[in-house]
Amino acid sequence: MSVRRDLKRARRRSDLVDRTGVELIRDDAGTVREVRSAPMTPRPSAGSTADLPFTNAAEAPGAVVLRRQEGATWRPVTAAAFAAEVAAIAKGLMAAGLEPGDRVAVMSRTRYEWTVLDFAIWAAGGQSVPVYATSSAEQVDWIVRDSGARFAVVESAENAHTVATATASHPQPPQVWRLDEDALGRLAVLGRGIPDEEVTKRRAALAPDTVATVCYTSGTTGRPKGCVLTHANLHAEAANTVELLHPVFKEVTGQVASTLLFLPLAHILGRTLQIACLMARIELGHFPSIRPDELRPALREFRPTFLVAVPYLFEKIHDTGRATAERIGRGASFDRADRVAVSFGAAHLRKFLGGGKGPGPGSYAARALYDLLVYRRIRKELGGRMQYAISGGSPLDRDLSLFFYAAGIMVYEGYGLTETSAAATIVPPLGPRPGTVGLPVPGTAVRIADDGEVLIKGGVVFGGYWNNPAATDAVLSGDWFATGDLGALDQDGYLTITGRKKDILITKGGKNVSPAVLEDRLRSRSPVGQCIVVGDNRSYVAALITLDPEAVAHWLAVRRLPADTPRSEVVRDPQMRAKVQKAVDHANQAVSRAESIRRFALVEGEFTEENGLLTPSLKIKRQAVTKAYAREIEELYGD
Repeated sequence: MSVRRDLKRARRRSDLVDRTGVELIRDDAGTVREVRSAPMTPRPSAGSTADLPFTNAAEAPGAVVLRRQEGATWRPVTAAAFAAEVAAIAKGLMAAGLEPGDRVAVMSRTRYEWTVLDFAIWAAGGQSVPVYATSSAEQVDWIVRDSGARFAVVESAENAHTVATATASHPQPPQVWRLDEDALGRLAVLGRGIPDEEVTKRRAALAPDTVATVCYTSGTTGRPKGCVLTHANLHAEAANTVELLHPVFKEVTGQVASTLLFLPLAHILGRTLQIACLMARIELGHFPSIRPDELRPALREFRPTFLVAVPYLFEKIHDTGRATAERIGRGASFDRADRVAVSFGAAHLRKFLGGGKGPGPGSYAARALYDLLVYRRIRKELGGRMQYAISGGSPLDRDLSLFFYAAGIMVYEGYGLTETSAAATIVPPLGPRPGTVGLPVPGTAVRIADDGEVLIKGGVVFGGYWNNPAATDAVLSGDWFATGDLGALDQDGYLTITGRKKDILITKGGKNVSPAVLEDRLRSRSPVGQCIVVGDNRSYVAALITLDPEAVAHWLAVRRLPADTPRSEVVRDPQMRAKVQKAVDHANQAVSRAESIRRFALVEGEFTEENGLLTPSLKIKRQAVTKAYAREIEELYGD
C-alpha cells in the first residue's frame, strides 16, 4: 500500500524528521503536564493576510491556485486572475463606502465567491464577519448588531430576507448584495473608478496585529460570542501547519496537492484552510454541502489528493461501504474486512513507530484480498487519488482511523477552537498515533491544569471576545487560554481530549462520566445518527439515540419493507434495537462498567440544525435536547 511505503521513505529523509522542537514539562511524579512546540515560521513584522493573492500573482502569475466549478468541469483560476478579481471587488467595496476597520457580514454556503470576498474585504482594509447560511433571523440580528457590520453579502433571496427581517429595527441596517444576483459583478462595476493604487494603500496600512475577522462561536449554550482574530493569528495557524505538513505530503504522494473545501466557511477551520492553500499554492476547489450523497460525486470529479473534514464524513463513507455490501449480500464480508483492517492497521502502525513486529504473512494476505473487495472502493468514493486526510471538530473513533489507514488513507487528527484560529494541535505526519489529537501546532504550547482542563498558549490564540470583556477575562489568564475541554498528555506529549468540562455527569454513586467518549463511539457505528448521554445525579448512565435516515432506508430496503414504514415501528423493531445495542456495546468498551450505558431510548425524531438541536457545525445543543426529550429521559429511569 503506497501510503505506508511512502511514509517509510519520507521518514528516512533527515530534513523531514524532527523538523520542530518539542519540549516536555513533567511534574514531580513524571507525568507530562505541558508540551511546547517551537515555531517553524517567524511571526511577520509587517503586512497581512490581504497580501497573499498579490504576492502569488507577483511570484507565480500562471500558477493554478483555485479551481472553480462550472457544471461537471473545474475551471483553473491562476494566481494573476485571482488577484485581479480580489482587487476589483475590493475597489467595489471601497466605492460603496467601506472604510478601514469597517466590518462586512458574509452569509453564504461554501463557494468560490466566499474566498474572493474574504480577501477583497481585507484588501479594502475591512474585517469579515462570517455568518452561517442557515442562521436564523434572531442569530443574524445579534451578530450584525453586536459586530456593527455596515455591509452584508448574502447568497440567496432567502438569506437576504433573513437579513432584512433581522435588521429591520436596527438604526442603520446593512447594505446588502446577493451572490445569486451577481454581487461580485456589480461590485466590480461599482469600483471601476477607484485606482489600483488605492487598494495598495489600504493593504499597506494593515499590520499583523490588525483585526482580520470577528468570527462568532456556534453557540451550543447562550448567545454566540465574537472571537477577534488578527492577521497574525491567521498567519500563525496557516504558515506553521503548511510548513509542518506540506513538505511531507508532497514527498508521500509525489502529486500536485489539491483539496476540495466543503466545510462551512463560517467556521474557522474552513477559513484557515483556504488561507493555508493560497499560502502554499495548493489547488483549492469549493463545494457547498457536506452531505455525503451530494459530496461523493464532486469528490469523484475533483479527485483531491487530501481532505480536511469532520468525523461525520469518514463515518458516512464507512457506513455507505457497508450498506453497499449488504445490498449485494456481502455484509458479512464487509464486517470481516473491517476487522482485518483494524487488526492490520494497529499492527502495522506499531511496527512503523518501533513498538512491535507488525502484521504477519496471513494478515498481509487478508489485507490484499479485502483491498480488492472493499478498500479500493472506499478510495474510489473519495476520488481515487487521496492518500491522507485531516479530521477535526470532534474525536474520530480509533478503529475507524485504523480502517482507513489499512485502506490506504492516513487520517491525521487535530484539535482546536475558534479562539485558537482552528487547530491548536495536530498529529505530526511522520508520527501517526490514532486516538490522539497530536502535538501542539508549531509555535503553540499545551498545558493540563490541575482539574484536567486543557490550556493553550501561542500565536494562534485570540485576543478576546468582541464587546465582551467579562467573557474574555473568564477564559484568558495571562498568555493562557482555558478551553473548557478536558484532556491528558501521554509520555510523548500527544494530547487526548476526554470531554467538555461543563458536560461532565456525576452519577448518584459519585462517578464522574465524560459523555463525549461514549457519544463519539456511538456515532461511529451505524445505524446511530445522533445521540446524547445522560445520567447527571442519576443512578446510572443512559442514552437518547436517533437513527440515521440513510441507515433506516437501507435497513428497510434489505428487509423489503415499505420505504414509508412509520419511524415509530422502526424504533420498536427488535432487530433494529439489536443493531443499536451493538453500537452501545462498542461505546461501552471504552469505559468502566460504572461509566457504561445501561439503558437507551430510540427516539423517532432527529437532532438537526433546523429543529434547533444541533449547531451549524453539528454540535449537540445539550440543554435544548434534554428539554425537548424530557419525558423520554424520565422514562429511562422509570421502573
